Amino acid sequence: MRMILVTGGAGYIGSHTVLALLGHGYDVVVYDNLCNSSYECLRRVSLIAGRNFEFIEGDIRDTAKLSQVFDDFEISCVVHFAGLKSVSESIENPLKYYDFNVGGTNNLLAVMREKEVYRFVFSSSATVYGENAAVPCVEDMPHGDMTNPYGRSKAMIEDILLDLAHSDEKWSITVLRYFNPIGAHESGLIGEDPLDVPSNLMPYITQVAVRRLPHLQIFGNDYETKDGTCERDFIHVMDLANGHVLAVARESEFGIDTFNLGTGKATSVLKMVREFERVTQIEIPMVVVGKRQGDLPQVWADVTKAKEVLDWEAQYSLPKMLEDAWRWQRKNPLGYRAASSEKVDYS
Repeated sequence: MRMILVTGGAGYIGSHTVLALLGHGYDVVVYDNLCNSSYECLRRVSLIAGRNFEFIEGDIRDTAKLSQVFDDFEISCVVHFAGLKSVSESIENPLKYYDFNVGGTNNLLAVMREKEVYRFVFSSSATVYGENAAVPCVEDMPHGDMTNPYGRSKAMIEDILLDLAHSDEKWSITVLRYFNPIGAHESGLIGEDPLDVPSNLMPYITQVAVRRLPHLQIFGNDYETKDGTCERDFIHVMDLANGHVLAVARESEFGIDTFNLGTGKATSVLKMVREFERVTQIEIPMVVVGKRQGDLPQVWADVTKAKEVLDWEAQYSLPKMLEDAWRWQRKNPLGYRAASSEKVDYS
């Protein structure tokens, strides 16, 4: 039976994509070392889908284990999410990020070539446009100046994929550049569950709302934007997941192609907070602190190419994104962690 291998399939975006693939009739093998994720998430994916899938706990740097997966299952395509993603940690420990993200991906591609599997969908990021990117970001813009090893690791992998596609015409590679995924599956059973204090806006807001954190930090309020706060292109994680399904389903196009996945619209940090308060009727205390290095005033996607080639466009509204994110956090105030003896008041 031909299957889709999803590396990092227990993570936030990976798990929602596994669910979407199952919903579209694909058979899936998840390969994940669970360093930033939870097996409980995969159990819930199976529950929502009403279908089972294969799970292998393993590291993408483990050549022998990866090779065994390709021997045990007839893999037709790999969707690659596995990677480390903390900007601050990448600055503190760059070798770790280059080893896992770049070295691990290189190892995965080498195993694929040995096993003659040439269809590859890569989870990239809008960070590759760099800190001086013009907006909206268009796929044919060159990689920009990146301020951290995490972003540079994504750009390096894109360069590797470009070289690989040019070296061998058998490869069919799709690069998907995400903007700012938020939200959760509407069941509230799976969602974003950062292990530490969130670095992304949405889980930070929802953790303040359930009183796990005392207040939201706003990193600067004097940018040249409508309200002084940064503006970003926020996209529902299920829209993102459906983009991956379309990339997998696309009739084989040899070579490499790159697509932005976003809404094509920017929303400010302050507007996000106010809209969350309106949707949930919960006040979010805020504290303005200094700007973060590398934060751009405005970033949003040009999504023309994804619509024209993949027939994909974002479907979910901002209120829907917020409702789903809040449902997940309200039902899971401690995320996937086992029930705690600590009393958490999230009324």
